[in-house]
Amino acid sequence: MSLETLAATIAARIGADPDTSWTAKLLANPDKAAEKFGEEAVEAIIEATKLSSGAGARAKLTSEAADALYHLLVMCAAHGVTLADIETELARRTAQSGLAEKAAR
Repeated sequence: MSLETLAATIAARIGADPDTSWTAKLLANPDKAAEKFGEEAVEAIIEATKLSSGAGARAKLTSEAADALYHLLVMCAAHGVTLADIETELARRTAQSGLAEKAAR
């Protein structure tokens, strides 16, 4: 699944019944969406630090990264920020070096 497809699926859940969809439940509660993104981001960080610790670590990081991306897009959608908005910002940033962009903030 592409990020575009995932973002479209999330957008389709806006206004859906929170009792029938986890995504709709998170979209209806932006604070919960942010909390879940934070949890998933931390879990991805934990798995990244274990990457050298043996078999299956890469697969676990992959799984947690997918969870983090999903929850990031849900959190953003809950606040009216679309994947297109994020892509536009990323494109703007590619016009200069990452170090120059960071210094300009």
